[in-house]
Amino acid sequence: MSTERSLSPAELQLAKNFINQIPFNQYVGLEIVDISKDEARFQLRMRDDLVGNWLQGILHGGVIATALDVAGGAIALVGAYNRLLDIPEVERPKKLAKLGTIDIRVDYLRPGKGEAFFASATILRIGNKVAVTRMEFKNENDDLLAVGTGTYLCG
Repeated sequence: MSTERSLSPAELQLAKNFINQIPFNQYVGLEIVDISKDEARFQLRMRDDLVGNWLQGILHGGVIATALDVAGGAIALVGAYNRLLDIPEVERPKKLAKLGTIDIRVDYLRPGKGEAFFASATILRIGNKVAVTRMEFKNENDDLLAVGTGTYLCG
């Protein structure tokens, strides 16, 4: 995990729960690489059941969109959590129960070729109710395959 602007143990557990308690995230194989207050990064490995174009053997666009959405949602969660520091720690997760995607835009730049893929996200803006994030999806060669912008309800 990142040492710069590291998350508290409570923030880190909240982020892990966000990812691990959603069965579809587990099915896709998303794993946390790093989550800090500045960025969320996830990894997934290519599998035969994630192929979208069997002739070319490329990753399905829905898997790419999912990975971007999870990364965007995770960093929105961290940002929203940090806006609640004035209330008791045990009450913060309840306030975040409404976190959800309002809108997501994905721009596919290259075919999803690779063995390992990485989705990352940063916050562009966060307010009292809405967070806007910027996401990137790359392969193990650091080729930028897709970018996204996500808007999340966070309050």
